Amino acid sequence: MEATASRHVPPRRSSVEPPALVPALSRALTLLDRLAEGRQPMTLARLASELSLPKSSVHGLCNTLVSFGYLRRQDDGAFMIGPRVMCLAEAFVHGTSVAQEFSALWKDARTAPEETVLLSVLNGAEVVYVAARNGLRPLGLAFNVGMRLPAHLAATGRAMLAWHDEAFVRRLFPGPTLVRMAGKGPKTVAELMKELTLTRRRGHSIDDENVREGVYCIGAPVFDATGQPVAGIGVCIHKAMLGSDHGERQRRVVVEAARLLSRRLGGELPLPESAPAARRRTRS
Repeated sequence: MEATASRHVPPRRSSVEPPALVPALSRALTLLDRLAEGRQPMTLARLASELSLPKSSVHGLCNTLVSFGYLRRQDDGAFMIGPRVMCLAEAFVHGTSVAQEFSALWKDARTAPEETVLLSVLNGAEVVYVAARNGLRPLGLAFNVGMRLPAHLAATGRAMLAWHDEAFVRRLFPGPTLVRMAGKGPKTVAELMKELTLTRRRGHSIDDENVREGVYCIGAPVFDATGQPVAGIGVCIHKAMLGSDHGERQRRVVVEAARLLSRRLGGELPLPESAPAARRRTRS
């Protein structure tokens, strides 16, 4: 029987090839990222050490970035982020829609969350629900896009209010008492301020039957590239369905979604118990 000669078959390439990167551009962007993370000027020697690059290479990168305005050289020779980056940031913010990015977030995930996730924005002293991602479990609650609720009662509203300063909150709620919907929730602005402090410490807000009897909601803030809380993400479930973990699973879903959406907008979610001063700049 004649033996069949074996042919060499080259390995099949993956259908998804890694993108080709330009080394010099990659090093320049890494340098900018390092300066942005450090938030302080850095010398040429320190940049070379932290990037594990020769001083001559870093010197050339810095000179190029300085000439284009993306870096600025101090009198002592240290480098810091230059004003030209603001043009990029402004262009990014101008072309970004929180509702569109929310929809894209779940499109990229390719899987539906277990619970329905809601997105709202502040409109005066109210929240307006602008988007929802239906979950595997039916919500069983009438939360519709366009619906409004008092911001001091809704979990997503408190999540946003907590990272504004007290003056901003008091302008929204000038009266001595606050409206209540289900007989629970803060009755005065002083009580609301205490609840917002607790929200910052936890890193998320809780609506325990403040809006509707038997309904438990968890909310987390969404930040944009300017550090502003521009939206709130929340999950609402029947209180009887909290389970033995008291809503910990839902909390993780909400916080992670808020973190990912913030990053899509160029922002970052603050850590629990972090000082909110840097985040509490209000819009004029």
